[in-house]
Amino acid sequence: RGILDPARSVSPGLASMAADRDVVGRTAALAAEFRARGLPVVHCIIEHRADLKGMRANSYLGAMSLKHRSMTVGSDDVEIPARLGPEPSDIVSSRATGLTAFYGTELDAMLRLENVATLVLAGISTNIALPGLALEAVNRGYSVVLAEDCTAGSSPEAHEFMVSNMLT
Repeated sequence: RGILDPARSVSPGLASMAADRDVVGRTAALAAEFRARGLPVVHCIIEHRADLKGMRANSYLGAMSLKHRSMTVGSDDVEIPARLGPEPSDIVSSRATGLTAFYGTELDAMLRLENVATLVLAGISTNIALPGLALEAVNRGYSVVLAEDCTAGSSPEAHEFMVSNMLT
C-alpha cells in the first residue's frame, strides 16, 4: 500500500500509473492462473526495520523512506493488497534494505528448491525493482519473462523506455 496508495507513495506518478493499468487486478489474475497450474507465486516485498537501522539515504527510495519513516515492518505501507494474497501456498520474500528482491534474502534458495528455471515478473516498478530483479535473475542463471501488462513505472514515458530498452 505504501507504493500503490497515491496519498502515501513516494512516487505518486507510479501509484497513478499502477491504478490506470490495473496492475493489482491483472497481477491477481496472473497469480490465480499460476496457482491453478500448481506453479509457485512469490511476493517480494520491502519492509524496513521499525527503527530503520540498516537504512541509508544513498538512493531516492532510501532517502524518502527515512524522511517519512515509511515501508516499516508491521505498518500499513507493507501490506500486500488483499486481491493479490498471499495465499497459504505462496512464498513471501521480504527484505529490510536494498533496491532489489534478491538482495539480502533467501529468494534464490527458495526458487531453486522449488525447481524454478523461469521467472515471470509482474509488479512495481519498471524503473528500479523489476530491471534490478531481471538482471540479478539472469546473473543467477534464470530465464526471465516480463508480464508487461502487469507492471507500471513512474510515468508512461519511463515505463516505455525501460520496457523497450532494458526489459525485452
